[in-house]
This record gives sequence, C-alpha cells and structure tokens, in this order.
Amino acid sequence: MDRLTERGSGTSRGEERRAEIVRAALEVIAERGYRGAALATVAERVGLTQQGLLHYFPTKESLLIAVLEERDQWDTGAARRDGGAWPLELLTSLVEYNAMRPGIVQTFSALLGESVTEDHPARSYFTRRYDRVRADMADTLRGEFGDRLPGGQTPEEVAPLLVAVMDGLQFQWLHDPEAVDMPALFRTFVSLLAARGAEGAS
Repeated sequence: MDRLTERGSGTSRGEERRAEIVRAALEVIAERGYRGAALATVAERVGLTQQGLLHYFPTKESLLIAVLEERDQWDTGAARRDGGAWPLELLTSLVEYNAMRPGIVQTFSALLGESVTEDHPARSYFTRRYDRVRADMADTLRGEFGDRLPGGQTPEEVAPLLVAVMDGLQFQWLHDPEAVDMPALFRTFVSLLAARGAEGAS
C-alpha cells in the first residue's frame, strides 16, 4: 500500500501528503526565508526523511513554486474565478481575508523581498506574476470607472499603484499590525480613487 497505492489513488494519500509538505514549507519559509529554509527541516516537520520529501518534490525550487502557487489561490493575481474583472469591493474583502492569514502573507512577502536578487529561483515567477496582476488590476479599474478614473488617469496608469498599495500595506502591517489597519487603509485608498474627480468638479 505504499507509493504504488498513493500514485494509483490519484487524489488520496499522495495529494494529501503534498499539501502537508507545502503547508510545512510555508511555515519554514515564513520563519527563515527561502535561502534559510532547508528541505531537511521541512521534511522533519511532516515526519519524512529528506529523501522521502524528494519523492514528492524533487528539488527545492519545485517546492518553492508549489508554495507560491498555494499562496496565489488566495491572491488577487490568481486566475479570475468568473471570467470577468474583480470588483474593487471584492479586492477589499480579499485584503480583509489576508489580514486573517498572517503566516501566508509573511511567506509571500519574504519571498517577494528575496526574489529581487538576480539569481533567486522565484524572480521569473514574480516578474510574470506582476505582469498578470497589473493587467488584472487595470481590468478591475476599467470595470469600476471606465476608460478614465475620476482623476483623469487611465486604468493602466493606476494599476501599478493599486498593486503597490496592496503589497506595501502588507509589509507595513507585518512589521506593526497594531499601528497599521490594513483593510481600513486599503478602503481609504479605494475611496481616494473615486473622490479625486468629485473634488475637482466641485
């Protein structure tokens, strides 16, 4: 009933074990960063030898990508669930949801910070991800405001700012969650996007 059974069952023990390893890797990376996260440490947390872990993830890089993909399941950059743009209201709900998942946010932020170095294995992942996220945010803004925001900017001009606010708030919140109310501040930013034109017209 060992590995052959796991492979044959498809969705049962093998996938459960992979999910368990990814969760452990999320914890270890959040604590130590990617470079300090040893496969042996992850394996120990799930009761495997390092060789046993390599049965599921043959390289550290493959485990990293699985961790990032897991994180993206809750991120605004993930594939659009209904085939349309994410409304700003839903983005606000996702920021609130992330505020209840500090471990996930910490892991993502640690990897994002490390990935700016040339040789980091997640650099190309984040580059592609930001291309996709900026396009998604432009679609969100166009769905909310049309081809011009109230302040006169195009959705493509404001999309990088929207992404920067979301990621920047996460870093500040991780450093001092008592002083930085991430969901409330994101709602404030969204209200500013809509208010600029109204102020100019008055």
